[in-house]
Amino acid sequence: MKKHSSWISALMAAVLTLVLAVSWSQPAQASGTLKIGMEANYAPYNWTQTTSANGAVKIDGTSSYANGYDVKIAKIIAKKLGKKVIVEKTQWDGLLPALTSGKIDLIIAGMSPTAERRKAINFTSPYRTTNFVVIVNKQSKYAKAKYLTNFKGAKLTAQQGTLHYDLIKQLPGAKREPASKDFAAMRESLEAGTIDGYVAEDTELTSFQMVDSNITGVNLSKMKGFKVSSSDAEVSIGVKKGNDQLLSQVNKVLAGISTSERNKLMKEAVQQQPQTSTKKENWLVSMLKNYGQMILEGIGMTLLISLVSTIAGFFIGLLVSIVRTIPEPKNKFKKGLLAFCKWLLSVYVEIFRGTPMMVQAAVIYYGIAQFWHINLNRTVAALIIVSINTGAYLAEVIRGGIISTPKGQFEAASALGMTHNQRMWNIILPQAIRNCLPSITNEFIVNIKDTSVLSIISVSELFFVGSTIASQSFQFFQTYLVISVIYLFLTFTITRIFNLIEKHIEGPENYNMMANQVQVGKQEGDK
Repeated sequence: MKKHSSWISALMAAVLTLVLAVSWSQPAQASGTLKIGMEANYAPYNWTQTTSANGAVKIDGTSSYANGYDVKIAKIIAKKLGKKVIVEKTQWDGLLPALTSGKIDLIIAGMSPTAERRKAINFTSPYRTTNFVVIVNKQSKYAKAKYLTNFKGAKLTAQQGTLHYDLIKQLPGAKREPASKDFAAMRESLEAGTIDGYVAEDTELTSFQMVDSNITGVNLSKMKGFKVSSSDAEVSIGVKKGNDQLLSQVNKVLAGISTSERNKLMKEAVQQQPQTSTKKENWLVSMLKNYGQMILEGIGMTLLISLVSTIAGFFIGLLVSIVRTIPEPKNKFKKGLLAFCKWLLSVYVEIFRGTPMMVQAAVIYYGIAQFWHINLNRTVAALIIVSINTGAYLAEVIRGGIISTPKGQFEAASALGMTHNQRMWNIILPQAIRNCLPSITNEFIVNIKDTSVLSIISVSELFFVGSTIASQSFQFFQTYLVISVIYLFLTFTITRIFNLIEKHIEGPENYNMMANQVQVGKQEGDK
């Protein structure tokens, strides 16, 4: 028993030391850096590329680079402030919580300073003014719309969490489809014909036309009756409330960038944005050549998180299941303490089994930073989140394995004078774990697929990488087909490996108890 306990204690101590060593990050503005939050998925404002060409900045925690109009503006600001730009690639929905929790210093992501957003963060003076358009196919009957009423019956959408989606309400009779996660998804929906168009800025139209000549836009800003405030037509930089010094510094830098220089930067961004290849090359060969490294990194991150989290979750579940199956002691104090521990562990299991892991990821990653000022590394946060979630599920799986062990084995062990701990370690747990192995394998496979929800905290796992590639290559179906095949290969391979492990643990199928007893009898007779 002491051997087992010391081994588990050493393992837990090692894990805790590792987490503390790598998870504690410096505040956003420390060490002369300026952390910029952006999607890196919204050309020509910002996008992801595989090289440092055209002055691109490396994305933190990856081997990829970010470029675009926003990156160019960020570099000017950082240079004037004597700081180094660090790009934090973050999903649109995660930009505000990342800023308010102190994980980034500025949001430079083509964001409009709407009244709702101003309640949460401050904004600088605008660094670009834009017009609003409905992007449609040239063959569409809505391509020649001249009045707001001409969009009657049109299936329109816009990006989730943006002003664009609310603007659809100004088009009488238009059908407001569910908001899309990003512009890449809307481009794919438009080309697939599932929507008639989407509302965006004129820069998105220019960007889309660079890769698809069949696209046109209808300018809403020039239509009679279309109303939008001047601030909503502007693009500004987000700053955390209370950080007045940084706000003043950025405004001062922006004031020194002339309109002609800004137009020049945008023109450069449009010309430099990713475009579809003009070479007649197999799409799979082209994808692997241009994005093979990104895909391998995504696979590596997915396997790292799922493997480490399944192992850690197994030990968490094992510990929880053991505590929850301890017999009630006679001592009243110990009995009360054990009851409280069991109740606490039951609450843990119910909470993490009863809430989506995506919500858990957002709460833990952003909440800890905002309320306790602990800046967790994204990868470490992902490992903690998936491990705790896995532990909650495996706790019930292993507990079920312990309870299902025949009572006769408990009684036999007790008759031999074994303590509860000896019974558990030497008799019950080996059988319970062996019986639970298929469920543990299943949980590992689920974790491989469920790492995709970690995109909410912008972990560069396989699905997150796939989304980036799709938006940069404009080959949506092909990209997601490759990603799905990779997931299938990973899960199929792991299933087969664990099947071999199960067969090895179970021993030979033709084991004959009677034949074994006869063989033993012969050996005793020979003696």
